[in-house]
Amino acid sequence: MKKILVTLLMGVSFMFAALNLNTATKDELMTIKGIGEKKAEQIITFRKSKKIENVDELSKLKGFGPKLILNIKNEIKDK
Repeated sequence: MKKILVTLLMGVSFMFAALNLNTATKDELMTIKGIGEKKAEQIITFRKSKKIENVDELSKLKGFGPKLILNIKNEIKDK
């Protein structure tokens, strides 16, 4: 129950703030439509080796197609 409440609160907070791919937690990344646990973990692993300067860089990851990239673009915060 606590996890659900935290997720809901984070979801509400994202209505008022953009997301930063380089600092977002797994739960925060999972608030983006189309990103589940596995894709959130892929982003976290990817950003450990290189700072994400542009969301288009994620297209190198398996399962990150144009539609998902567009969803992410709508959620991220520029630098």
